[in-house]
Amino acid sequence: MGYEWFVSLRYLRAKRKQTFISVISFISIAGVTLGVAALIVVLAVMTGFHDGVRQQILGNVPHVLVQQQGGNIENFREVVSRVAEAVPEATAVTPFVSREAMLLSRQNVAAVNVKGVERGNKVLAQPTRTWADVNLEQALFEAGEGPPGIVIGLDTAISLGIEVGDTLNVIPPKFTVTPFGLIPKMKSFRVVGIFRHRGGFLDTYFAYVALEQAQNLLDADGQASGVEVELASFDQAAGVAARLQQTFPYPYLARSWEDLFGSFLSALKLEKLGLFIVLGIIVLVAAFNIAITLIMVVMEKHKDIAILRSMGANPRSIMQIFILQGLIIGTLGTSLGTALGVTLAKHADPIIKGLERILGLKIFDQAVYGMQQFPSVVHTDDVLAVALVAMTICLLATVYPAWRAAQMEPGEALRYE
Repeated sequence: MGYEWFVSLRYLRAKRKQTFISVISFISIAGVTLGVAALIVVLAVMTGFHDGVRQQILGNVPHVLVQQQGGNIENFREVVSRVAEAVPEATAVTPFVSREAMLLSRQNVAAVNVKGVERGNKVLAQPTRTWADVNLEQALFEAGEGPPGIVIGLDTAISLGIEVGDTLNVIPPKFTVTPFGLIPKMKSFRVVGIFRHRGGFLDTYFAYVALEQAQNLLDADGQASGVEVELASFDQAAGVAARLQQTFPYPYLARSWEDLFGSFLSALKLEKLGLFIVLGIIVLVAAFNIAITLIMVVMEKHKDIAILRSMGANPRSIMQIFILQGLIIGTLGTSLGTALGVTLAKHADPIIKGLERILGLKIFDQAVYGMQQFPSVVHTDDVLAVALVAMTICLLATVYPAWRAAQMEPGEALRYE
């Protein structure tokens, strides 16, 4: 570009009479920096919350669920084989039996969804408190003395006031007709495990028993409520569900985890977009400061512009000088803001914990959100999008002042000098 760069950098250096312009330039850089940093941090936190909620959902929800409309699946073993054959990329294909029931213990009652599962189910890999660190699957599936085993969530255990090793009664919506009326069916189970996490779907709604025990309890011998399909990646769920729906036509129904909880995650995505737009206004305000800075520079340097024009500089070169000056301010602000935002986002958890210690406040309650640390995930795409938007806004802010400078006539500028 030649002398255009030299002149742009020269105009950024304040002389004694132009200190005010230099201060505005500094404010413009600071505004872009703070706006970009805020955008990156907020997007990282929203992405972290989105991933955390998804992990909670996928902790006890299968990637793909195959069910039969109107009732249980009679020939579920055959369906399991056909699903495994149709989805070779599946890591696990398992049947389950599920039904709402009441848990009764020590005159306390809790409503749960009793779910019968087989060995190797992913929910059994969750952090669990067991009796004397006994293997959970061994305690749940191997028959021994006393009642069969059941695994419940921490919230349910607190509601019932029980611990590992205690006995509770499971009351499904099944009744026995006697001469004295309807008597609810009831069966005793021993708590062999309690899930440790709080705040997730797991603790609130589910209790797990062996598949055979659930079939016997719910009068579903030889039947299954559905078949769960686990995949190597949750991103494959939608395509696999569509493929299974073609393999298993009506009355079967194949749904992915996105079909079950997609609306909730879509709300999080919409909130993320809204915050992006709102915080983008900060960058827009900083861009107005850039425009004001350039307008003041043009007014201050009208004599210099006229001299450059009279020496042979064309309007395009004059326009480039002021566009480059605005881009330098925007690039500095965007670069500093990106560095600051990425640093804060990657160290959000220790920063939050440090503030909690200093202020003596609970900023992030892990029990409420069911997350072990403050969620913050930096995606390269988000950072690039923020930087691109910031640079675009800064570029647009330079167009009008640069155009006005380029349209200035040398004779008019020097007439009264």
